[in-house]
Amino acid sequence: MKNMRRIVLIVSVGLNVLFSFANAQDEKGAVEVQYGWKHSLITGLTMTQVAFTDWAQGGENALSYTFGADGKSVNELEKTNWTNTYKLFFGQTRLGNQGLRKTDDIIDLSSVFIYKLGTLINPYVAATMKTQFAKGCKYPTSDSSYEVSAFFDPAYLTQSAGVGYQPMKELKTRLGIGIREVITSSFSQYYTDDLKTLDKIEKVTVDGGFESVTNVEWQLEDNVLFTNQLELFAPLKMLDEIIVRNNSAITAKVGKYITTIFNLQFINERRITPRTQIKETISMGISYAIF
Repeated sequence: MKNMRRIVLIVSVGLNVLFSFANAQDEKGAVEVQYGWKHSLITGLTMTQVAFTDWAQGGENALSYTFGADGKSVNELEKTNWTNTYKLFFGQTRLGNQGLRKTDDIIDLSSVFIYKLGTLINPYVAATMKTQFAKGCKYPTSDSSYEVSAFFDPAYLTQSAGVGYQPMKELKTRLGIGIREVITSSFSQYYTDDLKTLDKIEKVTVDGGFESVTNVEWQLEDNVLFTNQLELFAPLKMLDEIIVRNNSAITAKVGKYITTIFNLQFINERRITPRTQIKETISMGISYAIF
């Protein structure tokens, strides 16, 4: 819990710095807005292959790949803004004779509709969905495994409404009330089942609470982009157990099609595990902007 307090404190300090930067940017004047739909979609593929033949120093053959698509569709009008984002990633690796194992699996969709009041603070409604493509396994030993997840098992859905604040184009934040559903099928014991009710198995949980989402998209250099999404959800029944999801990435374009990405994710959800889940990825591969 102390670590999470430190993380929230660091994020708060960072946001204060960004807001200060936003106030300084106001002096440069407003940028002309172009109305209508604007779409962007970037796809990427990374692959690594290592093979040994009579290699005296030892080692194991390895093969890994990750394929992903990161897109956004925005309809900017004079009185409204409708932003839809979609992140789809899947990756596997094979080490020696262990067979293919999943390393990345993300389906992350969101839709946010904002009504402009002519100020920096505007009302919004939003919906999100998070799940995965394929089954996920844990490997207690090198030759044993058991399944812990699958497609739409679990699936995380949220619907919310509140007010959004955008002091500059690089920073968006919103705060509201919402409903969060966790849906399972075969793996309820890991995500939704309440151990206190022994006579039934809960396959779905529904929580009402407070939602906060902050997005940063900062072009540090011409070829370096920093992005961060911080999601907080405080269930009304357990306000002291805030669900925290954070996803940070630094993307650097080495050439026209070669991209290096450093990604750091952490999740704190005590219903699933009392420990903070952390995932770190460093990758280099081919990326292509379809539009």
